[in-house]
Amino acid sequence: MNVLVPRQLVDDANAFGGAPWDDCLHGAPVIRDRKFVALAPPTGAPQRMVLPRLVEPHCHLDKCHTIHRLGQVGGNLRHAITRQFEDKAHWTEDDLRARASKGLAEAQANGCHLIRSHVDWGTDPAPPLSWHVLCDLATETPGLQRAALIGANQWADPAFVSAAVPTIAATGGVLGAFVLDHDHIETALEHIFDAAVQHGLMLDFHVDEGLGDFNGLEAIADRAIATGFEAPILCGHAVSLMDRTETDFARIADKCARAGMTICALPVTNLYLQGRVEGTPDRRGITRLRELRAAGVPVIVGSDNVADAFCPLGAHDPRAALALGCVTAHLDPPLGDWLSAITTDAAAALGHRPVTVDGAALGDLLTCDVTHTADLVSGRTPLVSAEESLT
Repeated sequence: MNVLVPRQLVDDANAFGGAPWDDCLHGAPVIRDRKFVALAPPTGAPQRMVLPRLVEPHCHLDKCHTIHRLGQVGGNLRHAITRQFEDKAHWTEDDLRARASKGLAEAQANGCHLIRSHVDWGTDPAPPLSWHVLCDLATETPGLQRAALIGANQWADPAFVSAAVPTIAATGGVLGAFVLDHDHIETALEHIFDAAVQHGLMLDFHVDEGLGDFNGLEAIADRAIATGFEAPILCGHAVSLMDRTETDFARIADKCARAGMTICALPVTNLYLQGRVEGTPDRRGITRLRELRAAGVPVIVGSDNVADAFCPLGAHDPRAALALGCVTAHLDPPLGDWLSAITTDAAAALGHRPVTVDGAALGDLLTCDVTHTADLVSGRTPLVSAEESLT
C-alpha cells in the first residue's frame, strides 16, 4: 500500500521519509506498535491520504437543528438573536439532549475528535439548563469542550462575574464573551481576563461579528498583551477586519500575533448573515484569512451555526467549512497549506497538543481515498479511521 501525507501535517518532514508529491509526501506506511512512524520509499501509485482527526473549534450544539420550528427566518445578526431567543421556550432537557447529540454524532461522523460548543448563558448568573446538558454529554464524549457565551454587559457586572465564574471553572468550562458594540467593553475585558487568570481558564470570544466600524479585537489583544496572558485565546468571526484600512489592519494583526491569539473564521454563518441588502449582497462576510496568516496570526475554520436562526443550512463538518472558506477568500491550491486550520492549529487553539501524522497512534489518524488535497477538502470522499484502513 502507498499513501500520501500532507507535508503541513508532519512535524519533521525531513526525517519522516517518503518522496515529494505536490504538497504531500508519498510512500509506504511504516507502522510499529500501532503507530505511524515513517514513510518507506514508494512502490507504486498512492491509494489514499492520511491525516490527523479533525477539530471542530466553534459550534453551537444548544441551538443546532431548530430550523424546523422557526418558521420564516432570514435577516441580520440582531434578527437571528431575537428569533433564536424565542425558540428557547422549547429548550427542555430532552430537546437539548436530542439536538446536541445529533450535532455531536454528525461532527464525529465527519472525522472530529475534538469539539468546542458555545453555550448561551443568558442574563442570569446561574448556569442554564443547556450548560448542564452539555456537561452531561461531555462525560460521554471526552473531546467535547463547553464555552460559556456571555454578553460583554454581563462581564462588566462584578456581581454577575463572581456568581457565574466559579460554576464554569468547576465544570471544566471555557470563559467566553460576545463582544460587538457593547458599552463598558474595557471593564468587561478586565473582568474576564482576571477571572481566567484566577481560575486558569482559556478564553474564547465572539468578536466584531459584522461588517462595519467595530474594534473589539484590538481591545482584546491590548488586554492580552498588557496582562501577559498565557493561556489560549480564540477569537471567532472578526469580520470587521474587512473594513479596516491597510494601516489599521497591520497594527491590529501585529497585536494579535504578539498576544498569541488565534482567529477562527466562520464563513457559513457570516456569509449568510453579513452584508445583507434588498437584493444580492456584494460584500463578503468573512475575515482576512490570508492576511492574518501572513502577519503571523494562526487562522482556523469552524462550522458555527447549523440549521438554526443564524443559518438554516450548514453542517458539523470542518471540511465543508474550509471548502467554503476557500471559495469565499480565494484560498488557492496547494490546499494542503490550509489543512492545519481544521487539524493541528485548531487543536492548539483549544489547548490540546497538536497531533501530527509522524509518530501518531492509528486511532488518532484518518484516511481518505483521494490523491490530491483539493479532493480531500472538497468532502466528496468519506473519511475512515486509520485503524480500519491501514491494518
